[in-house]
Amino acid sequence: MTAAAAGRVQRSGFLEVLVRDRWHKVLANLNEETLTLSCEDRGENTSFNGITNGAYGNSPGPECGNSPKGVRTVFTDLPEQVPEAIANKKRCIKVVKQELGGLGISIKGGKENKMPILISKIFKGLAADQTQSLYVGDAILSVNDTDLRDATHDEAVQALKKAGKEVILEVKYMREAAPYVKKGSPVSEIGWETPPPESPRLGSASFDPPSPLSLPVHGDRKNIPLKMCYVTRSMTVPDPENRHIELHSPDAKHTVVLRSKDSATSQAWFNAISSNVSDLITRVIADVREQLGKTGIAGSREIRHLGWLAEKVFGENEKPWKPVLVVLTEKDLLLYESMPRMKEAWFHPAYSYPLLATRLVHSGPGKGSPQPEMELSFATRTGTRQGIDTHMFRAENSRDLSLWTRYIVQGCHNAAELIKEITTLCMYKNQSCRLTVHYEDGFSITPESQDGAFTKPILQCPYEKLKMSSDDGVRILCLDFGGKDGEIQLDLHSCPKPIVFIIHSFLSAKITRLGLVA
Repeated sequence: MTAAAAGRVQRSGFLEVLVRDRWHKVLANLNEETLTLSCEDRGENTSFNGITNGAYGNSPGPECGNSPKGVRTVFTDLPEQVPEAIANKKRCIKVVKQELGGLGISIKGGKENKMPILISKIFKGLAADQTQSLYVGDAILSVNDTDLRDATHDEAVQALKKAGKEVILEVKYMREAAPYVKKGSPVSEIGWETPPPESPRLGSASFDPPSPLSLPVHGDRKNIPLKMCYVTRSMTVPDPENRHIELHSPDAKHTVVLRSKDSATSQAWFNAISSNVSDLITRVIADVREQLGKTGIAGSREIRHLGWLAEKVFGENEKPWKPVLVVLTEKDLLLYESMPRMKEAWFHPAYSYPLLATRLVHSGPGKGSPQPEMELSFATRTGTRQGIDTHMFRAENSRDLSLWTRYIVQGCHNAAELIKEITTLCMYKNQSCRLTVHYEDGFSITPESQDGAFTKPILQCPYEKLKMSSDDGVRILCLDFGGKDGEIQLDLHSCPKPIVFIIHSFLSAKITRLGLVA
């Protein structure tokens, strides 16, 4: 089921979640800020009313399960509250099944788990609860003389199912089993980030309104905040049928893998979750700006865009892609391995590249590219003093691909107009000089003054006269302005790639400003 709410997508339905290498059915409810996963105690080690994965007949009525108050668990039936007189003593309890709700218990354990069959929940108002003689933590030794001491979980389920209307349960309370019974449903084992108090709004929803599509579910639930959640596919677990959705926590330490019944349903869920995550980006940027105040971020003043991308891991790796948080400021391209929570962490990205020395060199599939994921990929190259740094990224859909490539290209051009001029030391004709590249005025070479006095440029050329540029990748930059001098050589004392890329950015920005295609 889907619905629209204030421009954001709401959706509800059953999915499967991967916990401990096993798939478990859950009810998923999506609202504008949160994805909630809910389930009863289901799975290989749990049954309700004696039937695995649910009750026979009908589920318990609303009086016994629509809230935690309707269920007795080890947290309500505390071990110290159980009378000492019955501890570790056998008891025979007669239970009369009800038409609605059956026995009204959930069980855990079994031979395969090296545990007895244990009552893990008693639903208030139903048959087991009405006896006032059964406790959460009771081990069921037999059912109507059918011995369960060495039974598997499924064998216990079948014995309870076939027991008839009147059931004689031989039980023994086991205090030492309390920790095992406390273990929740698969949903309770889903890990997720708990942000520090310094950034309360970045990791948790400011409110969690009930979805009109929500269905009443008994048992545990997990709320996954969508703020800065990374939604992707086929990164952690192989997905040949294209049915998976992966949610990565902002701290990059937790991953929730969901599975739909078919590819189309998976795509619909993926689109809905991604849409809601994208809609929260503006608020995240506002939160970060408020957190950083006037200090800005890593030397820049303003965040223009941020979000998660998949970054290609080169070499022989089991996982060829990894999550990376990409932040664009007015001057820089910043890469983080996780969402910074502390204010100081924003000043220490894994990589920091000036946009002025960065260019977009690839977008979409290359010629003959056999990998489908390459259709949504793009690459950046940055000139550094060590050479050229290349990063290949993958967006999740064509909209994000278009958005990121546009932001990067525009960011490079805006940085050119903002910075306007760069200067570097060089040697020209065995003379110490200063090379200046100006966004408007072009190139100038000025001798270094020994006493600080003003010196006139010995060469000035506008961009229009530049015929060609090249470099040796080590320290020599060659500029050909035509004329009698032909090509000039400048020794930059370090790798010339940053200057080469900056010249390209200035030219590209000027061409774009003139309305031409860069």
